[in-house]
Amino acid sequence: MLKIDSLQATVADKPILKGLSLQINAGEIHAIMGPNGAGKSTLGYTLGGRPGYEVTGGSVDFDGQDLLALEPHERAAVGLFLGFQYPVEIPGVSNLQFLREALNAQRKGHGEEPLSGAAFIKLAKEQAGLLRFDMDMLKRPVNVGFSGGEKKRAEMVQMGILNPKLAILDETDSGLDIDALRIVGEGINAIMRKPDKAVLLITHYQRLLDYVKPDFVHVLAGGRIVKSGGPELALQLEEQGYEAVAA
Repeated sequence: MLKIDSLQATVADKPILKGLSLQINAGEIHAIMGPNGAGKSTLGYTLGGRPGYEVTGGSVDFDGQDLLALEPHERAAVGLFLGFQYPVEIPGVSNLQFLREALNAQRKGHGEEPLSGAAFIKLAKEQAGLLRFDMDMLKRPVNVGFSGGEKKRAEMVQMGILNPKLAILDETDSGLDIDALRIVGEGINAIMRKPDKAVLLITHYQRLLDYVKPDFVHVLAGGRIVKSGGPELALQLEEQGYEAVAA
């Protein structure tokens, strides 16, 4: 589904990704762990097409398409979802309005009819239920006044509504308490653990992986994948630290 080959990227003319290669097949969940400044968030932003993240080498194939040739909204339309470490607030725009517009924009791009108001509300209730998220919260402006955990759960509701092929989740566990972590983990499994979908989890800690069991764990350091393994690698990192394991 996703094949990254020798990807290089800079931010403000500073090289961050330095020949990163990774392949993710449909039905797989991959976790990327690594120290601060290793390039984890840069990888997510580069794949999502965030302005200011300049690709200077390598290639990214997503489901048979050159991902790097697509604009950010086109990447979303072909099935890529990027969950932010710090979801932004959008005053004056309700979650429901935002999500319906986003979904119908994607449906239009696929040549599908827009979802009616009633059909959309039914879908939103179903997805909010998975995350135990109060529908009244979705009537509020996007993320305004939300706690860190509420922002992350709202973002997972968004993911469920948009129903992507590939979810790139950048430190989704950040700011979550014990209960919210379990709920978000269960939501990721319910939405994305399917044979035609895939997930790239970017995280500092092993705790989210207790709920979202990855097929593969990778260590990112110095802008490259320096070590890969199974779920046991995350436990080893937790016990010994990055320096000892990635040496």
